Order: sequence, then C-alpha cells, then structure tokens
Amino acid sequence: MRKWLAALLAAVSASVVAQETIKIGVITDKVGPAKPYSEPTLEGIQFGANEINAAGGVLGRKIELLIEDDQGRPDISAAMARKLVDAGAVFILSITLTPATQQQQNVTLEAKTPQMTPMNSGDTLTTQLQNPYFWQTGPLGSIQIATLLSHARSKQLKRVALITDNSDLGQLLAKFFRAGLEKSGIQVVAEEVVPRGATTAEPQMQKVRAANPEAMFMAGVLTPENVLILRAYRQMALKFPIHSSYNLSVPQYMSVAKGLLNGITFVDAYDPEKPEVKKFEADYRKATGKLPYNIHGYGYDGIKMVAEAIKRAGSTDKEKIRAAMQSLEFSGVMGAKGMKYVFPDGKRAGFDPNGMVVRVYEGDKQGRVVHVGQK
Repeated sequence: MRKWLAALLAAVSASVVAQETIKIGVITDKVGPAKPYSEPTLEGIQFGANEINAAGGVLGRKIELLIEDDQGRPDISAAMARKLVDAGAVFILSITLTPATQQQQNVTLEAKTPQMTPMNSGDTLTTQLQNPYFWQTGPLGSIQIATLLSHARSKQLKRVALITDNSDLGQLLAKFFRAGLEKSGIQVVAEEVVPRGATTAEPQMQKVRAANPEAMFMAGVLTPENVLILRAYRQMALKFPIHSSYNLSVPQYMSVAKGLLNGITFVDAYDPEKPEVKKFEADYRKATGKLPYNIHGYGYDGIKMVAEAIKRAGSTDKEKIRAAMQSLEFSGVMGAKGMKYVFPDGKRAGFDPNGMVVRVYEGDKQGRVVHVGQK
C-alpha cells in the first residue's frame, strides 16, 4: 500500500511539474524611443515561443512570456527586472534601449538570473559590468561600422561626407564613423548635424553638396531627422551614393521614407537568400499572414537560443542554464550565410565579427546583399 501510494504521489508530482510553465521575462519599450526596434523584436519572440510550445515546449513544459514595458527609461528598467525575478522568471530577454539594459544588469547579477539582449549593439554592455549571467547577441556597433567601412574600401572612396543628428547615440556613431574613415585613408570633406526637431535638412545638404563628396555616410539614429536628410537629398537631385548605419534597416523606413530609399545601402545582419531566413519567412507568413523583416529575426533567434540553453541544462536551475548558455553554439536566422552565435574564451558578445552584411534598397524594399563581412 505504501509503495503504491508513493508511486501515485510521484506520478502526481511529475504531472504537476509537467503542467508548470517555464517563465521567460521580456523587458520591452512600447512607447519610448526604442519602440521601432522593440516592437518587431517582441513579435519575433512571441512567434518563436508559440512555435516552441506547439512542438511540445522545453523539457515537456510550455514557455510562458512575462512581458514588462520600461518605456525605454533606465530608472524604470531595473524595477521591471526585479519584478520579473520576483515573478519566477528563469531567464530575461531585454529588447529596450542600451542604457536601460545596462541598468537591468545590476539586478540580474545580484539575483544570479540569466539575461540576454538579442538586439542591442552597444559595445560596452558586456564590458562595463562583469556580469557572467548576461549575454549580447546583437551585432556590436563596432562590427557594424567596420562592415560598412569595408564596403566603402571596396568602392575605393577617397572623399566623403558624414551626416548625423545631435542625439547621444548619433554623435557616438559619427565619432566611430569618422575615426574609421580616417583610419582607412578616406577624407571627410564635410560633416553636418541635423538637430532633433528640425523641419528641414536642406541647409546641411547644401553644405554637403558644396564639398562635392564621392559618397555620404549617414550615422544618425533619429527617424524623422533621417527622413529629412533623404528628402533633401532627393529634392536637390544629388547623385553621390549614400551608405547608412544600421538604423536604416528598421522596417519602419519602408513606409515613412517611401519614395526616398532606392539605391541606398545600409549595414544589416539579415540575408534574405539565407536558407534559414527563407524558412523563417515562410513559417511566419503562414502563421500570421504577415511578412517578417530583419528585426523580427533578432527576437526569434533570442527565444530559440534561450530554449536551447534550458534544454541543454536539463532543468530550470539558473546556474545550469548559465553554464549551458555560455557554452552554446547556435545557427539562427540572423547573420551572413553559415554564421553561428558563439561565446569563445568566456566572452559574452556572441555575434560573429564577419557575420554582418551590406544591403541595398531596391525601390522601397530592403533588397539584396552587396557585401559581406569586414574583408
């Protein structure tokens, strides 16, 4: 009788565990400046989680997403991380601004809770704080710029213009662009700034035209100001090519800058000809009726990597998940053909330095790859 009762209790316990969900926290920005990135990334996470659950979940358990909005504000973001830890999240995905993600790390380090950002590009996210529970799989800003400059060298450019906005990130990107261009022996003959809230970029573009550059580099991150630059470029019938930072890979530009994009190149981490991308797009369209874009892929890869780490850990023990994540090699949707995410020698930034591509706008659509890596 006792053996029978013990077996029954064990079976009931196993059934309860199987019914429990595995809670994954997500900190997003639904209303702040990161929304154009965060929104499609979250959709990619949700699609990936649904796909995982439809296939039986992880360790026989469904994934449950706990989603919090930090409005892109660092002062709120840490509190959201604490809320998710207290709610039982065994892993947290951060898809908000870099400064907000940095603040969350203070909580995840203290709570020893694994955390990853699948989209942020700030080079300092894994260096300012030595947090062994944090990983970054979005391509670093330095990788993006190096890839775009490699493309510029292949064009044998000698004299270029540089334009940005007055946001902190826009100024930082321009600084990296300038240093990279000069190191490559490319002269910056004009450097202009379009301030936040401007109503036109014609004065800046007139100065750029007067400098007669062979090409212009866009380092700005503010969407309205970038649209002003593109509009002035078209209205003035300028012919030199434009090479843009990663910001122009945001799908939003295909609607807000309609008619202004054809021929512009931009650095990206998404190759539409990659087999994994073709499958992802077909599956996403079948499930949602919509075509996903590059940024959806970041979220999709992120939740898939988390699920794989938990699977390899064999449990929801956070320390085991941390160890599994650090040793993970993963082929996903993002990156050039054949790229794998990997964290060598204990590093926690997992995007391959040669995994980025340069693409060109064809009409109002993000088109083909024209350059790969930093070679």
